[in-house]
Amino acid sequence: MAPTDVEQAASSVTDMPHSTNEKISLDTLPDAPDGGLKAWLAAAGGACIFFAALGFANAFGVFEEYYLSHQLAGKSADDVAWIGSLATCLQFAAGALGGPLFDRYGAWVIRPAAVLYTFAIMMTSLCKEYWQFILAQGILMGSAMGLIQFPAMAAVTQYFDKKRAAALGAVVAGSSIGGVVMPIALSKMLNSTNLGFGWSVRVIGFMLIPILAFSSITVTARLPPRKSAFFMSKPFKNVKFDLITAAMFFMFIGMFAPLFYLPTYAVSRGMDATLASYMLAILNAASTFGRIIPGILADQFGRLNVFMFGGFATGIVIFCFNQAESTAAIVVYSIAVGFASGTIISGGSAALTICIENPQEIGTYMGMAMGFASFAALIGPPVNGAMINHYHGFAEMSYFSGSVTLLGGFIALAAKSVTPQGIFGRT
Repeated sequence: MAPTDVEQAASSVTDMPHSTNEKISLDTLPDAPDGGLKAWLAAAGGACIFFAALGFANAFGVFEEYYLSHQLAGKSADDVAWIGSLATCLQFAAGALGGPLFDRYGAWVIRPAAVLYTFAIMMTSLCKEYWQFILAQGILMGSAMGLIQFPAMAAVTQYFDKKRAAALGAVVAGSSIGGVVMPIALSKMLNSTNLGFGWSVRVIGFMLIPILAFSSITVTARLPPRKSAFFMSKPFKNVKFDLITAAMFFMFIGMFAPLFYLPTYAVSRGMDATLASYMLAILNAASTFGRIIPGILADQFGRLNVFMFGGFATGIVIFCFNQAESTAAIVVYSIAVGFASGTIISGGSAALTICIENPQEIGTYMGMAMGFASFAALIGPPVNGAMINHYHGFAEMSYFSGSVTLLGGFIALAAKSVTPQGIFGRT
């Protein structure tokens, strides 16, 4: 079948020499194709990157529970949480570098970052001391995650306009699939085999090498790079951008509580450690639908509307964390929190695109917003761990995390109020 005019125009722009580094006039930019082989290959590659990066990060609850009973048995829950929260913080903070690098140099920046990420996993498999985990799994792995994730997201948004939220939802859903596979695989290898910690982690690393190689080939930029300042102050002069970024900040403080502490909570309720680790797999399986379905709805009913709904729904569900007491109740709770929280990252990324006029600046906008919001991921899990240690329970943690997530939802509502459509509009 012959390509459409739009696809031909997009192809011609993609094939322009990137060495010119010229900024195209907005009036001459072709419309995003919203489909086609290159677009969906970029989306597939982006999903594989999120499978490898956020999928691994979503399995930290397995590491939290394992470290507390093995290598780091002398440490408190909040001490161990610093490893995961530092990695989560840096994977978003590094977006402030990865996004502008993509805008300026293209998708090739993913390749060295993918090598660095694989190296970080292998170094984690050798760790025995707390400071080693901080360096390898916290700092090195977290930084590499951000440098591969944000160029992938920015590349996909260049190919999609009317279907942008759905495409981003499909990309971020890769992390949910990874969050199903990795907790089950890690839990099985750590608790039911003689592989030990080192080889269990190395097996995951070897599994991710071909996945990241596929992404390095398929994730490409549609537009030539822009020539402008590496960082821009312009986004922060936009009230709508500021409010969406603030909403993400508060949602990020609270939303990671179940990902970090659900297995530990399940064990405290008498659940077997292996089965407790499967709660993360169930949570991430549910979040797959929580990222794809709201993404499709966002293109129909408004990206900011769905993002706001995700904040409210996740906050309410986290409030109920301590009310799931039986095994069956914890399983149902895992499904509920997975579906609700799945909306936040993909929904927040899609909501940010309503602030962007020039598609050549998508990576910078996303990177700067996520970079600011990243500090929330550094705050939330350790504070929750300190509450668990101080109160010897999970109720206070759930009240704190639920409250700040709800606050993020209200700030997203405030962002709607400054749009031309208003609070009740389709934004």
